[in-house]
Amino acid sequence: MPKTALMEIVRYCDRILRTDKINDYEGAVNGLQVENHGTVTRVAAAVDATLSTIKLAIASRADLLVVHHGLFWNARHPWTSKTYEMLRLLIGSDLAVYSSHLPLDLHPKLGNNPQLCAALGLRHSQPFFLEKDQHLGVEVRTRLPLEELKQRLKAALGAEPMVIPGGPSICQRIGMVTGGAGSQLQRAAAEGVDTFITGEGPHWTYAVAEELGLNLLYGGHYATETFGVKALAQELSEKFDLPWSFVDYPTGL
Repeated sequence: MPKTALMEIVRYCDRILRTDKINDYEGAVNGLQVENHGTVTRVAAAVDATLSTIKLAIASRADLLVVHHGLFWNARHPWTSKTYEMLRLLIGSDLAVYSSHLPLDLHPKLGNNPQLCAALGLRHSQPFFLEKDQHLGVEVRTRLPLEELKQRLKAALGAEPMVIPGGPSICQRIGMVTGGAGSQLQRAAAEGVDTFITGEGPHWTYAVAEELGLNLLYGGHYATETFGVKALAQELSEKFDLPWSFVDYPTGL
């Protein structure tokens, strides 16, 4: 069975994702979050590091779990109840956890946005959506009917997206920020797009999209962010000759 040193994988991920160069939100803790005994024989990928996905990763016999949303967004102390159970499982099963939030989003090849862009058959993307002195999303200039874009997004995500048709019937400038960027419609419109694809947003965005003349497509926070961790796990599999699997635990949100 092939195996690779955990820290060799960590150094590779940190380098290609530029982990120490990317500004992220407080609590993201990008990089290695939990160590294991020191080697990796199988990788699991998941959108979220939760008790449920950890159990599924252990069931897949993985000893490294790669995630987009890590363990430490909020305080994890005291170590009781479900937090204790999760820590006990991680240590007892010798499962390492590597998390990459914005560094994975911003990767020009492995990131959620370029991966979803490719799945939609959209090419020649440009940087889009400036946040924290860096572009979190991508923009594509094309001529594509809104209905066709909706069908492509449905096929890519495996679920019906919510569409707010506030803009033109032919999309010419499509902006994309996976996850939860729905509350930033004004910023997307200010950058000149007529169509904005993201994961989720609040109720009031329906009226704002109409007022801004912006098509808005919500594909789901979870669904739009499955692409990056899959691409990263595939990259590690090819680089280190390790098997990998995706731990699918959809939230429906």
